[in-house]
Amino acid sequence: MRFPAIATEQLVVIPESELAKRQRAEGTLFLGREPMPSRKLAQFADLKDSNEVRTIVRQLNEQYDQTGRAFRVEEVGGGFQLMTRPVFSQWLRRFEHIPNAKRLSSPAMETLSVIAYEQPATRADVEAIRGVGCGEVLRQLMERDMVKIAGRSEDLGRPYLYATTRKFLQAFGLTSLEELPEIKRSQILMNASD
Repeated sequence: MRFPAIATEQLVVIPESELAKRQRAEGTLFLGREPMPSRKLAQFADLKDSNEVRTIVRQLNEQYDQTGRAFRVEEVGGGFQLMTRPVFSQWLRRFEHIPNAKRLSSPAMETLSVIAYEQPATRADVEAIRGVGCGEVLRQLMERDMVKIAGRSEDLGRPYLYATTRKFLQAFGLTSLEELPEIKRSQILMNASD
């Protein structure tokens, strides 16, 4: 098999301008499949620091908004990611290589909610709040990388402690757990018992 010849031209050095910085950041984000922390984005795009990253991201989003682009840079899961605007999701799902997002069942959402607000939580903690067994649901949430084992409890038998993952943050458009809506423990108990 023959491959086409690779051009051996010298690389063109782009002058250090705001445009060049935006282009490097945009190119780096375009290649990323996962949210990229600001420190890492600064390193890969050769930017000064996290503050400069935030400035560049803001400029990119302003440019995308002004020109009516179908995407924007979002801060999710502890990093930045180039994402298609939600308004285009139905249209994009027509393509075979883009899987339709699988919805979580009600028991999975309840279990995930309890873990998100109570973490780290043991299986017994979750079952006490929900009032039903949750072993299979926990397994499914772990398979989907929404929940992880975060250690072991000091309680008798040293049961596993469960916590949410970065993928959980991504799926719900959160940058950190502090962005979870305020909720009282009594509300969790009432919602889980419905």
